[in-house]
Amino acid sequence: MGDLLVETKLLVPRPHRKLVPRRRLTGIAERAFTSALTVVSAPAGFGKTTLVAQLAAVSDEVRGGRSVAWVSLDERDADPRRFWSYVLNAVERTSPGAAASALDLLESATGSLEGVIVALVNELSVHPGEVTIVLDDYHLVDDAAISDDVAFLLDRRPPQLHLVIGTRADPALPLARLRARGELVEVRANDLRFTADEAAAYLNDVHGLDLSASDVSSLESRTEGWIAALQLAAASLRGREDKTAFISGFAGDDRFVVDYLADEVLDRQPAPLRRFLLETSVLERLSGPLCDAVTDRKDGGSTLVALERKNLLIVPLDDRRQWYRYHHLFADVLRSRLLTETSIDVSVLHERASAWFEQVGEMDAAVRHSVAAGDLVRAADLVELAAPALRRQRSEGVIRGWMDVIPDEVVRRRPVLASIFIAALMADNAFGGVGKRLDDLEAVLAGPAEAVVVRDRAQAERLPALNATHRAGLALVAGDLDLTISHAESALALAGTDDRLTLAAPRALKGLASWAVGDLRSAYDGYTAAAQDLAAAGHVADVLGCTVTLVDLALTLGRLGEARRLAGEALDLARSATTGEVVRGTADMWVALGRVAWQYGDAATSARHLEQVADLGEGAGLPQEPYRWRVAMADVRAAAGDWRGADALLEEADRLYNGDFSPNVRPVAATRARLWVRAGDLAAAREWARERGLSPREDVTYVREYELLTLARILLAQWAVLPDPVTLTDTMHLLERLREAAEAGGRVGTTVEVAVVTALARDAAGDRPGALRSLRMALAVAEREAWVRVIADDAEGLRPLLDEVERLDGRSQFLTDVRAAAGAPLSPTGAPPRDGGSRSLPSRDQGRAGTRDPHAAYVEPLSERELEVMRLLGSDLDGPDIARRLSVSLSTVRTHTQHIYAKLGVNNRRAAVRRAHQLGL
Repeated sequence: MGDLLVETKLLVPRPHRKLVPRRRLTGIAERAFTSALTVVSAPAGFGKTTLVAQLAAVSDEVRGGRSVAWVSLDERDADPRRFWSYVLNAVERTSPGAAASALDLLESATGSLEGVIVALVNELSVHPGEVTIVLDDYHLVDDAAISDDVAFLLDRRPPQLHLVIGTRADPALPLARLRARGELVEVRANDLRFTADEAAAYLNDVHGLDLSASDVSSLESRTEGWIAALQLAAASLRGREDKTAFISGFAGDDRFVVDYLADEVLDRQPAPLRRFLLETSVLERLSGPLCDAVTDRKDGGSTLVALERKNLLIVPLDDRRQWYRYHHLFADVLRSRLLTETSIDVSVLHERASAWFEQVGEMDAAVRHSVAAGDLVRAADLVELAAPALRRQRSEGVIRGWMDVIPDEVVRRRPVLASIFIAALMADNAFGGVGKRLDDLEAVLAGPAEAVVVRDRAQAERLPALNATHRAGLALVAGDLDLTISHAESALALAGTDDRLTLAAPRALKGLASWAVGDLRSAYDGYTAAAQDLAAAGHVADVLGCTVTLVDLALTLGRLGEARRLAGEALDLARSATTGEVVRGTADMWVALGRVAWQYGDAATSARHLEQVADLGEGAGLPQEPYRWRVAMADVRAAAGDWRGADALLEEADRLYNGDFSPNVRPVAATRARLWVRAGDLAAAREWARERGLSPREDVTYVREYELLTLARILLAQWAVLPDPVTLTDTMHLLERLREAAEAGGRVGTTVEVAVVTALARDAAGDRPGALRSLRMALAVAEREAWVRVIADDAEGLRPLLDEVERLDGRSQFLTDVRAAAGAPLSPTGAPPRDGGSRSLPSRDQGRAGTRDPHAAYVEPLSERELEVMRLLGSDLDGPDIARRLSVSLSTVRTHTQHIYAKLGVNNRRAAVRRAHQLGL
């Protein structure tokens, strides 16, 4: 051959004197030098060459007698003869004689390339040592002729020959066949990304930047572990004093990032592909049809597949390769470059995107692209068009998001839009500024008609009634119940008699006002009417929301059968909905059924209902569901003896509490204090009572009723430890006042619980006849509704009295059910759930000693790695983030996740997290 060899192309690159230890990748060496082909494929700047050089350096340590023939390729090596000249010379220099015959054939004018490769194979087949050929930057020579020859070599290679290819794009080689045979090792961008620990070592140890852990985490997240980006960030950080400020703003407009990506990626692409990249950079996510709409081309799908194959910093978002996104920094660079391209009208791109998203029903994206296009009128029209369906689905969060992109001056001229935003704020319990918004809206309505924009005349006619309803809601939140009722009645008068949707809210608000003062019957009637109105209007999710409240009221009124009927009928309504998706609020109905089953004493059914919530996936619950589920599950955990687990659930429930306009008549903190009393942590319970300022001599109000009854339990437990006649007297007087208030309000559920606690108090005072009278009253009411739990929860303290009742009155089925529920409802071994009178909250392990989760016997144990993945599934990290955190590939995370789902018997992430909570994982 006429060209001289460039000797340095055959040298293994020397590693930098300071490298980040990546022990998780060194295991690849053993597989790489025993497989037919190893492909290290990733975009520019992911450390491919460094990794392959490290693999080559350790090859002798892995297995002696190995030689590595290295070739650093460039564009000129795309000539087949030049390519093989470098390959053969590399082999010959590291394994003398192994390529001599092949080189002679290559240099002869008559030698065919196939003959050259056959000669190489024959020589290597008798070579005593193993040979690895490394082809770095293979993407620069990957044309059909060379790929066919390399595939020919792979098909006929002797066992001691191995190929390692470093490339920015998957090579045109029979990868699927090699993969099926187990002869392919693949290292991808996800494997090469720096983990958080590696990023910290690189930035602080290699570059000496002394960044804080939070700064490293922020930079690692922003760069997605891309090594080149971290290197560029490190270059920009040198000498800076405001490191944190720089990192918070680090993006694709950093000059080093721009120069690198422009030189290494963007400017190397053909003009049509470069234009495609720029035009589609306006999109947060990409699909073939969407790209076609935006670019006005017909090759979007095939182009995306090609981009992925070429590793052009594109990330697949699903396993079917239908949706993608650009690497965050690459997207920043593309958008920055797009603004300088005078030949591309960016507003037109956004208009096309908006039209496409509107057509497929993705209104959030449609609105945002319309705003980006500068067409605020269209954006506002889209919001008004989409809002009714979103409100029907209880998707107020989407509407809230639009408030950040639609300017106030546009909203002020559109009263319907202003009302939509007010309703979304109030539904999300964000009341700040709502009063002023209402004032502004009413001022606009009072002004000249020509000053406003109205697209939906029917909705505009509802505004007076809606405004009054919103005023009623604000008054309720402020605690002004009289004003609440006044505004609600105004709304009812202003609404049309057949406008069931507009009538529903003020009726519900009147019911809430009645509930807040303890008039549960009026509250129940108001909410029943509201639910009927919403059902007639087709707002199924809101019907389920009303049912949550109706079940609460029915339980407090002592109507267990009615509570079960309400939740069951609402669940049937949700199942019959034809939306094709799970109706929001369905999860709440399963929680309600779980609570009712618990009150019936059926712990197993309660647990099963709560498990149903996990299978529904995200978006199936209303705002109250997260905390309500935890409160209900805490009962299940406590019954199994897992005090620590129950306490953790209640602590989280308190943090997640969302009243959604309902009065907080059963504070989670009070429920937690009751748990402490049962677990023997009386000091914690007394501290809670002190912080709440509770006194046995204070006036009884409905809002404080549950807390005062909790205080009575604390005082009674305190008397058992340190008998004090004053404490017992105060407790008895408090219980009497609680009884009178509950009876006056018709709150049968509270009356029964007060009677149970009174029986305990009288028995403690030595008044056995009085204790029996109180217990018999409670039993009479509870038995009518088969209300087992209200007795069973105190069965241990009531045991002498229950024995006496059975001796005098005979054993009943109800008392048999009570004793069964008070035993070990969740223990398959039959062991009692409690710890024999432990006076402190035990650890989770201690709490579970002698009892096991009801489902533990049916769950295959998770491996240590699966437990790691399971814990991260319970965080906010997405799949790629979890992969980086664990230093594994995304496919490995998916495999672990599938195993976890199978073992836990679930089919989605939320279900897995719920199940893990139940199992104490």
